[in-house]
Amino acid sequence: MTSYFDGIAPVTYEGPDSTSDLAYRHYDPDEVVMGKRMEDHLRFAVAWWHSFAWPGGDPFGGQTFQRPWFGDTMEHARAKADAAFDLFAILGQPFFCFHDFDIRPEGASFAESASNLDAITDYIGQKMETSKTKLLWGTANLFTHRRFMSGAATNPDPDVFAYAAATVKSCMDATMKLGGQNYVLWGGREGYETLLNTDLTREAEQAGAFLSKVVDYKHKTGFKGTILIEPKPQEPSKHQYDYDTATVYGFLKRFGLEKEVKLNLEQGHAILAGHSFEHELAMAASLGILGSIDMNRNDYQSGWDTDQFPDSPREVALAYYEVLKAGGFTTGGTNFDAKLRRQSLDPVDLVAAHVGGMDVCARGLKAAAAMLSDGVLETHRAARYAGWDTPDAKKMLKEQSLAEIHDLVVAADLRPEPKSGRQEILENVVSRYI
Repeated sequence: MTSYFDGIAPVTYEGPDSTSDLAYRHYDPDEVVMGKRMEDHLRFAVAWWHSFAWPGGDPFGGQTFQRPWFGDTMEHARAKADAAFDLFAILGQPFFCFHDFDIRPEGASFAESASNLDAITDYIGQKMETSKTKLLWGTANLFTHRRFMSGAATNPDPDVFAYAAATVKSCMDATMKLGGQNYVLWGGREGYETLLNTDLTREAEQAGAFLSKVVDYKHKTGFKGTILIEPKPQEPSKHQYDYDTATVYGFLKRFGLEKEVKLNLEQGHAILAGHSFEHELAMAASLGILGSIDMNRNDYQSGWDTDQFPDSPREVALAYYEVLKAGGFTTGGTNFDAKLRRQSLDPVDLVAAHVGGMDVCARGLKAAAAMLSDGVLETHRAARYAGWDTPDAKKMLKEQSLAEIHDLVVAADLRPEPKSGRQEILENVVSRYI
């Protein structure tokens, strides 16, 4: 183990009465929930970028973290990988996720950057041979470098489009080499600042062509994983093309890709879109495109993506309720796209943040499973829509014309009265499980 985490023992489950800052109170990986081990339900992953690459800055202040692996050489990249796998071992983490930019230094040319990526994935692959931790998904950073200031796939410069496409190809190769179970496309710069210089139709066609090429490459290489898009509203662009679940689904339908691509949904992004996390998950499940999640939270007093570790069992329970109701994860999982606060400087802070987040998720999962098993919410839901299960209602919906329905209302002298939705009662039901 490297010196960075020296003195921190592997975290174990000690139960709800534990007083240790570094013990699991609720996350027992072997506990069986709805017929499946908790670890297999949650499929936790550490985000390489926030945990090992983020320097601790914010819009009004620079770097606060001093990590021994910060630097732009392959030696630093290997040291970062060493620290990452030490943390995975301490947490008992089953998965990790990465951007290419997180794990390798930027080269002077595309070829040098690609060579660095190939070399560091060889190194990571060697470490994976003696670790339980696998790759949940890889992705390409197509937003940090100034070349992507006007987007990647939607860029007005075809050379940038080409550079982005080549980058994704190399990152897909790296993901496959490491046995990744998904590949994510995050369009952080795919949007516009002003319509005065933007051709919406052209940029949509470019984005559709780009994604189609990604899907084609998946099939040509035999990649068995899932292609995921991560919706991201408002930040950094004022108008984001992949705003939310419904927007992305419309895009997929437009280009005939709705059967090829699913979504990686994030709590913080749902809030920025004006939604709840459970709304985005339920919508994705309804549309058949729920794939994976990024688990974090935003500060509700801030209007930007603060990426904090989750701390609300109620919010998490409602999210996992939708995941479980949809059948649970297949290739997807729970990635902690969350970062420490700028004042949390020490190695123990990074461990404790994940421990707390995993415990909150475990509590939420168990509450969600209990609600689903007991069927209380679904019983109320079924009763509310019971009228639509009658033969007359089904006939009206599928067979009768507007004029026929009009005549039915007149003949029967229908006088419907409103019925309670029981919202407060159902909110109280949820509270009983948390």
